[in-house]
Amino acid sequence: MSTEQPGPDTLLPDTLLADDLSADDLSADHPAPQPTLAVQAVRVARLYYEQGLTTDRIAGELGLSRPKVSRLLSHARKSGLVEIRIHDPEGQAQGLEAQLRARYPFLLPQVVGVPLGSAEDLWTERVAAAAASLLGRLLRPGMRVGLAWGNTMSAVSRSLVPRAVADVTFVQLNGSANDSEFVSGFVTDTILRFARNFSAGAQLFPVPTFFDDPATKQAMWRERSVRHVLDLQERADILMYSVGSHTAHTPSHVYTAGYLGANDLLALSSEGAVGDIATVFFRADGGWQGLSLNARASGPDLSLMQAAPESVCVVSGLGKVAALHAALQGRLMHRLIVDEVTARAVLDLDRARG
Repeated sequence: MSTEQPGPDTLLPDTLLADDLSADDLSADHPAPQPTLAVQAVRVARLYYEQGLTTDRIAGELGLSRPKVSRLLSHARKSGLVEIRIHDPEGQAQGLEAQLRARYPFLLPQVVGVPLGSAEDLWTERVAAAAASLLGRLLRPGMRVGLAWGNTMSAVSRSLVPRAVADVTFVQLNGSANDSEFVSGFVTDTILRFARNFSAGAQLFPVPTFFDDPATKQAMWRERSVRHVLDLQERADILMYSVGSHTAHTPSHVYTAGYLGANDLLALSSEGAVGDIATVFFRADGGWQGLSLNARASGPDLSLMQAAPESVCVVSGLGKVAALHAALQGRLMHRLIVDEVTARAVLDLDRARG
């Protein structure tokens, strides 16, 4: 269900999550509540949001305690049964979304508002929270989710709200093996954080991020164990990733963790690369074919982002404007979650380039 604004009397408790439901609600020593928790939460949410009843009145009408009504409201919101939409009278975020849709008709944009004059770190935090919320709403039992790794996706993984979803698998889209990853565990920790949050499975991809020789990559791609991972990637129901850029406020992990040598960076510059998705590089027009490093890259062909049922690009920061603009030219996403400052800068760049 969706709602426009909360009821007039009682504020929702921001600190309560689904896990905060009392032992009386969820204890194994008691039978499951009838009606079920989800049905009960929806019933309470309808009375609160659609009919404007206070928590006291709902408690009296349904024969529940007031604290339990509050917990059920919180559960409905956190689990995605309720979505709250705020209509800004100034319409800045909505206006930017409308402009993005008009310029890129294939796109479902979500522009996240940020405080005037705030730091880019806060923009990333807000955008990551929006992406985590969207993933929670999209995820259904039996789905496969392809994840690229990087600073933005790490931030998303830390913003997730725990919820068990049956038979879900998170699959890593690009390899991460190098000396730095063996020590830090940055990539592995990110993927596993997603999986643990949803009580899901995780399929890691323990191959080099970039091979020394394209022939070595082709030989490894014929191995059955590798083909299994590639198969999961190709059959993913949802893909979630960011765009990489060496000019970002916090440069993308691939540029800072020793994955690329000086000669690699020189080749990318000379060949006109402006950004990457899952360590596959693309030019200003969104094309990725013919860039020499891509022959050695472990990430998927970017046509996967165009063909997937849901491909969600999560971007924040002015240093990523050129890369995001290029990815939009190439239609390398279906959904975009972006902060309002970056969104405005991308539209300005598009107008400047005609």
